Amino acid sequence: MTLREFKYLVALAEHEHFGRAAEECCVSQSTLSTQIKKLEGYLGATLIERNARSFALTPIGQDIVAKARRIVRQVDDLLITARTALGPLVGPLRLGVIPTLAPYFLPWLVPLAKGHYQRLQLVVHEDLTQHLVQRLRNFEIDAALLALPLEGEDFEELPLFDEPFWLACPTGHSLAELKTVTQTDLRGVPLLLLADGHCLRGQALAACGRFGGQGDFDEGIDDFRAVSLETICHLVAAGFGCTLLPAMAALPPQRPHPAFAIRPLQSPNDSRRIGLVWRRGYPKAQELALLGDLIIDNPPAGTRSVLQRPDAVHSQS
Repeated sequence: MTLREFKYLVALAEHEHFGRAAEECCVSQSTLSTQIKKLEGYLGATLIERNARSFALTPIGQDIVAKARRIVRQVDDLLITARTALGPLVGPLRLGVIPTLAPYFLPWLVPLAKGHYQRLQLVVHEDLTQHLVQRLRNFEIDAALLALPLEGEDFEELPLFDEPFWLACPTGHSLAELKTVTQTDLRGVPLLLLADGHCLRGQALAACGRFGGQGDFDEGIDDFRAVSLETICHLVAAGFGCTLLPAMAALPPQRPHPAFAIRPLQSPNDSRRIGLVWRRGYPKAQELALLGDLIIDNPPAGTRSVLQRPDAVHSQS
C-alpha cells in the first residue's frame, strides 16, 4: 500500500472518470485501474463497483477515500513545511484562474512572478468559479484568482485590484458615437453575454442595472450565450450586438487594432473586484500574501488599485 495508490483513488473519486483521473495523475488508464485493484487486494475490500459504462464507490470505498484524502493532504502539508526552509514561493503552486481572467492576466502575471521568485513553479487550472471553489475544498489547488466576494464560503480573501468594464459595440452602432456610456444609454440595448455559470454574466447585468437578469435580449434578437469572451468579441465585430468586457480583455495590447468600438462605462457597478482566495488554515498563507502583495504593488494596466495590503486579509465564514 503506497501514497501513490491513495492519490490514484482520490483522483478517481474526484473526477468520477478513469480517463480523466489517469490524465491528472500522468499515467495510463490501465495503470491507474491496476493500482487501484492492487490497493483493493491489499485492503481486502471492494472499493469500487464497476460495470461496462460506469462505476460507483462502495460504502467502505467512500470511507477509504475520505481517509485517503486526509493522508494525501497531510503529506502535501509536510512537503510544504519542508520547502518553507528553502525560502518563500519555492516549488509548485497550484493556482486556479477563472476563464474571463486567465488569457489576459496570466501572460502578465507569470513573468512578473518569475522575475521575483525564480524557483516558483505555477501549475494553473482554468475553470469556472464554482468548480475552482470545489477544487479548493478538495485540496486539488492551493489558491484561486476569482471575482470577489465569495458569499458564505469558508475561505480567506485578499482583494488585489478592481477591473473596470468597457462597452464593446459594432463601429456603426449609435453607442459608438458616445464618449462615455451610462446605464440609461444601455436601456433596451440587447447584450451578448456569457453562458450561465460564468460569474461575469451576472456582473455585466449588474453593471447595466439589470439585476434581475431580465431584458438581456429583445424579442427577435438571437440569444447567443457563448462560453468564451473571444467568441463574443467576434460576434460584436460581426455586428451581432454589444457586450461588456473587463478592461484587460478590452484594452491594448490585447486589442491594438480592435474590429469594434470600446467606450468606458459610467455605472455604480462599473467594475469587478479580483482577489486571491485560499482555504482558511492553509500552511503557506503568508507566501500567498507575498504573491498578492506583488500584484497589488504592480497592478495590471487598465485596472484600479484597491489600496489593500496582505495584512488586511478578509475571512469568509
